[in-house]
Amino acid sequence: MSTVVDTLADLTPLVGTSLGASSWVEIDQHRIDTFADATGDQQWIHTDPARAKDGPFGTTIAHGYLTLSLLIPLWSELLDVREVRTKVNYGLGKVRFPAPVPVGSKVRVTATLVGLEPVDGGMQLTIDAVIERDGGGKPVCVAQPIFRFLI
Repeated sequence: MSTVVDTLADLTPLVGTSLGASSWVEIDQHRIDTFADATGDQQWIHTDPARAKDGPFGTTIAHGYLTLSLLIPLWSELLDVREVRTKVNYGLGKVRFPAPVPVGSKVRVTATLVGLEPVDGGMQLTIDAVIERDGGGKPVCVAQPIFRFLI
């Protein structure tokens, strides 16, 4: 856990600051196949290693939305507000996938708290999140998740 605070009021001085980096998570073929089964997205660049070897990436790659879905467990490592009863996803401001995630890659998220505003029952947080690949030159996902922390 990179940042731990007691109350929502303790978040105010953190606006504009980095919340650190999560641990690395490996993206193996089993994870990709499981995501493909769950979503019905069986495109060969994700699920057919033999065919993907001759494809544009030389191997299978993770679905962009699989990469995005990792934002929640990785983000959960970065901020804990002890007196919050629940946290909910409110939406996304923007999402881009600048680079692929080849099978066998490790990814992590870095995040900056960029916005904080009161809402009924709590606070809305806007985050600039970057998912990077170990050894990659470009981010694999850039997103602006919006969360509501409720007391």
